[in-house]
Amino acid sequence: MTDGRSWQGNWKARLYERVRERGYDSLTAFAEARPTASLVALAEELGPDDIAGVQLYDGLVTEAVRSKQVTRLVRGQLVRELWGSLPDGWPAVLDDDNRFKVAKALGLWSGLIPETHEERARPVGDALIANPPPAGWRPLGPDDELLRTLLPDDEA
Repeated sequence: MTDGRSWQGNWKARLYERVRERGYDSLTAFAEARPTASLVALAEELGPDDIAGVQLYDGLVTEAVRSKQVTRLVRGQLVRELWGSLPDGWPAVLDDDNRFKVAKALGLWSGLIPETHEERARPVGDALIANPPPAGWRPLGPDDELLRTLLPDDEA
């Protein structure tokens, strides 16, 4: 969206109203029902002309902090970025083209990580590159076994 309509009015109320209209009681429930969809795709589903992905993510972070599920949110966002950048899954060979795709996914992800989790998340990309998952690996959600190993829950 380039015309700024998503920021007009009470966008937070509009966001939650759209989620409730679709039968969900939270942004988290809505997003987790679509664990591989990008933030842009989720926002377009809620309101193609007046909801932005960054608004949705802001709400997801707020809910994750409240429910002490930030690490799970961070893993979930990595899933979304991997699906967006690696549509065929983890590459069998990290040639220049595939290295760029992996770096893009990790870079987009690290740009969204809440500050509280930046240090914990930083080694995840290094670990994935140093010890690549099997070719074709595509995590299906934030509870993926490998992702839970690399970024375990710590919230109490």
